[in-house]
Amino acid sequence: MQTSSDRHEYPAHWEADVVLRDGGTARIRPITVDDADRLVSFYEQVSDESKYYRFFAPYPRLSAKDVHRFTHHDFVDRVGLAATIGGEFIATVRYDRIGPDGMPASSHPSPTATPAGGSVASAPPVSDEAEVAFLVQDAHQGRGVASALLEHIAAVARERGIRRFAAEVLPANNKMIKVFTDAGYTQKRSFEDGVVRLEFDLEPTDRSLAVQYAREQRAEGRSVQRLLMPGSVAVIGTGRTPGGVGRSVLANLRDAGFTGRLHAVNRSLPEGQKELDGVPAHRSVRDIDGPVDLAVVAVRAEHVPEVVEECGRHGVQGLVVLSAGYAESGAEGRERQRELVRHARAYGMRIIGPNAFGIINTSAEVRLNASLAPEMPRPGRIGLFSQSGAIGIALLSRLHRRGGGVTGVTGVSTFVSAGNRADVSGNDVLQYWYDDPDTDVALMYLESIGNPRKFTRLARRTAAAKPLVVVQGAGSAPQGHAVRATRLPHATVSALLRQAGVIRVETITELVDTGLLLARQPLPDGARVAILGNSESLGLLTYDACLSEDLRPLHPLDLTTAASPADFHRALSSALADDACDAVVVTAIPAVGEGSAGDAALAEALRSAAERVPGKPVLVVHVELGGLAEALSAATSTAPQAGSTPSGAPERPHPLRPLDRLAAKTTDEVPAPQNCSRLIPAYPAAERAVRALSEVVRYAQWRRDAAEPGKVPGYEDIDEKGAAALIDGLLARGQGLTLGTEETCELLGTYGVRVHRALPAPTPDDAVRAARDLGYPVALKATAPHLRHRADLGGVRLDLTDEEQLRRAYGELTELFGTPEELRPVVQRMAPRGVDTVVRAVIDPAAGAVLSFGLAGAASQLLGDMAHRLVPVTDREATSLVRSIRTAPLLFGWRGSTPVDTPALEELLLRVSRLVDDHPEVVAVTLEPVVVAPRGLSVLGASVRLAPPPARDDLGPRTLPAY
Repeated sequence: MQTSSDRHEYPAHWEADVVLRDGGTARIRPITVDDADRLVSFYEQVSDESKYYRFFAPYPRLSAKDVHRFTHHDFVDRVGLAATIGGEFIATVRYDRIGPDGMPASSHPSPTATPAGGSVASAPPVSDEAEVAFLVQDAHQGRGVASALLEHIAAVARERGIRRFAAEVLPANNKMIKVFTDAGYTQKRSFEDGVVRLEFDLEPTDRSLAVQYAREQRAEGRSVQRLLMPGSVAVIGTGRTPGGVGRSVLANLRDAGFTGRLHAVNRSLPEGQKELDGVPAHRSVRDIDGPVDLAVVAVRAEHVPEVVEECGRHGVQGLVVLSAGYAESGAEGRERQRELVRHARAYGMRIIGPNAFGIINTSAEVRLNASLAPEMPRPGRIGLFSQSGAIGIALLSRLHRRGGGVTGVTGVSTFVSAGNRADVSGNDVLQYWYDDPDTDVALMYLESIGNPRKFTRLARRTAAAKPLVVVQGAGSAPQGHAVRATRLPHATVSALLRQAGVIRVETITELVDTGLLLARQPLPDGARVAILGNSESLGLLTYDACLSEDLRPLHPLDLTTAASPADFHRALSSALADDACDAVVVTAIPAVGEGSAGDAALAEALRSAAERVPGKPVLVVHVELGGLAEALSAATSTAPQAGSTPSGAPERPHPLRPLDRLAAKTTDEVPAPQNCSRLIPAYPAAERAVRALSEVVRYAQWRRDAAEPGKVPGYEDIDEKGAAALIDGLLARGQGLTLGTEETCELLGTYGVRVHRALPAPTPDDAVRAARDLGYPVALKATAPHLRHRADLGGVRLDLTDEEQLRRAYGELTELFGTPEELRPVVQRMAPRGVDTVVRAVIDPAAGAVLSFGLAGAASQLLGDMAHRLVPVTDREATSLVRSIRTAPLLFGWRGSTPVDTPALEELLLRVSRLVDDHPEVVAVTLEPVVVAPRGLSVLGASVRLAPPPARDDLGPRTLPAY
């Protein structure tokens, strides 16, 4: 039992599971008085050299005093953490708070008496520095254990008021010196008395976060790689008779030609039976001679704990749990799932599932089909992830059907169906795909996003290197996960995904349509689309579909139904050579007449023409023309081989692939994927082809914009310190509060946001006095909740130029809507005429700070026409935010109206973004209405809410989701 050692309770929130550099996991937790035996056992397994580096002298064993000191902590001034696997220590780290003289110090010093003894002197200042030291078992050195411990002990120290670490290291201890110097913190280094002294601040920096994210990517990607590329697999739960889940998976693995060692495990096998379906058979995984990298678990849920224990003791690296009866089945199942994850992680294993459909890797190096799919998908360059087994089956089926009939041999690189995703999630698979050389396009079906902040960060990085297409369901957070759920509407989350470069589609059909286009065609340089074919009607349908998707179609070219393959070749070659064209859609109907195009000849003609201009995408729309689709996949005789260039065409890299790639082993860059032949996707309907093309056009534009991301501008008139002092003073009143009018105006004013004064008018005489103070003309408004921002209900009177009009308007309002106490009327000076808009910012506990913009009134309230961006917003993002709403033309002179001052509006958006980014205590801001005039703007209403900010797990140490 873990207990506290001294004056503070055991800090259970410091416990965490982490992924190490090699993809295994470890548990980090505080060291307690109950760990004495574990500490002694751990120390006995450390080499004499490592002990020497730790204590600067031979130190063969720990004394009883040492054991007491290293296990008794107050969790404030003295803290020790251990990394454990299987419950045993593999590494430790501790800090001791020290004073300026290097001696032990306290965070709560006691008052001291003066030399005279009569009075009490003031206490010395609290120390914010600590000395830190590590010890890692030799067998686990090189796995990134010390780096993970440093992240966690630094977070603990910051929580306890420590701002700086000091470490003394022997010069020969290069590994430990590298742990400190590579962490990315601001540091000083000195050499004295034969010892290297390192001092570094613990405040996260851009570099330390970049280092942390890079380590996270390598570790999590490697953990998925270990699951997808095992050298040996054991299927546990293979029945003695044919049929059943385990026996089916065993057959699928064998029939796919798995290149590694395959084992069948069934505890009910008769004594002496050594083989099952031609595969070595065992009664327990522990009976297998040699390592097992992956175990596929297909036993009943009540037997899974025993299997996990055996796998952990045998050193299995990962599990695919097909068994059901977990979080999907209710409260008892959720607890069973939590225990499954805890049990597996204790042995350093990662889990896909439970309730999973399985995993597939088509690489010739492994040929892994550890799933319930009876056929191995065609090898290809599309990665698939599905949270749902049923959707996973549908995706594999559609890609299998479409891969052979429409787009040639386009197939799958890897497939993961995560089931309940108790451990391995879509984020982990993204980390793997990011630098997987066999995956060019990532397709994901997500029922929910458990960690939107992390997913958008990973998606933005991945999308900059390779396309990411997502269907997002409207599901809730994963069952059994201890994650903060987002409060943002589904549409807002979708908009934020698009901002991160995600190609967001609505259906599985669109997912496959878009993925196949991306897998074999280059990105277009713009939205100009040429249309040609042998059907005028189909061409016009394609033209209209382009207009509805905001593409810029050229007038369709009708080749007539008698067009020959040579006619198609000439027309397509001409369209591709036209600088006014960015993409081509070819429409085709069944051949008519003796000289018309045959399927194979037409496919060859289109392919040969497309190969001469490889930089522009080509799509085919065919109607009841199955032969053409097959022919397009079969006509490969003229397809360029890997590394070749079509005759007469300049060599040009695939636009999807970055030009400059270094080896993934040494950098975070993605290695260039292998070249592959050009295949033309064909679609049975114009709308489907054009929809896929429009998504690709938008993604290509995002890629171009992402290359120049913009900047967060600084404004000299922003008073960040003044705002911080004001916020601290206001929060001293309570944990959360909505500011009053004067406080709101004062806080916004520190960031250069000026709010028009609105004076209360509880009586007509008060209204007149307010108008005299402000100056005519004025507006009279009812601010009661049911009338606020509802000019359509008549609760606002504008352009009141004198006292008579003001008193008359006051009487009309009270007559229509009730007493002044019910109306809460205010008087405000008239602002210049313009377009009414609304600006909002909110901090979501899961997604982070979000800035939103739209037109005030029905456009935003009824139609939901709002655009959203994650904070901090750059100048380029502010510009796009203003132009992203459907009603944006009203800002730019629609139907002859005067354009308004959008640069002033963009500056306002940037200032609000800075406010909530600099001060996370500002959890909500609403500016409504913001009247944008031809020159300048006026903020007529504002509200601000303050609260302690939600914890940001993306700034803390690396951890796996808690259970």
